[in-house]
Amino acid sequence: MPIDAAKALAAEPRTGEITWDRKDVLLYHLGVGAGVPATDPDELRYTLESRLHVLPSFATVAGSGSPGVISGLSLPGVDVDLASVLHGGQSLTLHRPLPAEGTATATGRIAAVYDKGKAAVLVMRTEVTDADGPLWTNDAQIFVRGEGGWGGDRGPSARLDPPAGDPDKTVERHIREDQALLYRLSGDWNPLHADPDFAQAAGFDRPILHGLCTYGTTLKAVVDTLLDGDVTRVRAYATRFAGVVFPGETLRIRMWRGEGEVRVAVSAADRADAPVLADTIVEHS
Repeated sequence: MPIDAAKALAAEPRTGEITWDRKDVLLYHLGVGAGVPATDPDELRYTLESRLHVLPSFATVAGSGSPGVISGLSLPGVDVDLASVLHGGQSLTLHRPLPAEGTATATGRIAAVYDKGKAAVLVMRTEVTDADGPLWTNDAQIFVRGEGGWGGDRGPSARLDPPAGDPDKTVERHIREDQALLYRLSGDWNPLHADPDFAQAAGFDRPILHGLCTYGTTLKAVVDTLLDGDVTRVRAYATRFAGVVFPGETLRIRMWRGEGEVRVAVSAADRADAPVLADTIVEHS
């Protein structure tokens, strides 16, 4: 079996130093759609180094670019074909606001392996600290098609009851034709998002947008729309990737206010509101 759950869970954590600077942050912000309109003062907080604040989802690419999805496939006990891998979900916990540049220690390990019958799910946890203490914790849920069925723990359900009533806010965000090509410069080089032949081998008509690009675009919309543009209010952010986005499409982002949280649902407006992000919660102060 390509996935040896016991071996993967018992493997020693991998620890390494990561660094990032303002250029990395600026590139990431452009990759998730910041800068439109280019001279809007609210957008300049994402695109001008003298005013820069850091969207918390930058943590998913800081210093490495591939938030557990690729690195998790190289750990002991895991030997799978990249074409069978999808990013199933992502959760992020912020311990304090992200600095625009820094050096930190990232420790990664497989925190769980679940048997979903026709697939396996790996939970790759990355904990990041700097000289002042913990910065963030990332959990990437890695969905591996065809690798389940060994009788292991199915794991918890990620499904939540849908939000009640009409959304408090609905916004749309257009995804540029070259958005995936720009986003991948932040470090996620999976050919699924750029190479048509690889995408077809993985079962898609054409390259798809990175799920984490949609993740960042959505968080920016929530911050700008319901959190007064204040990135430091975000405490945690979790989602399940429910469907794909193709570059050139438009995201429809629906938001429901709650006590200390915003519930979010994201769909592809061009494809009859096909679900894209589900079970999505932004926790905030």
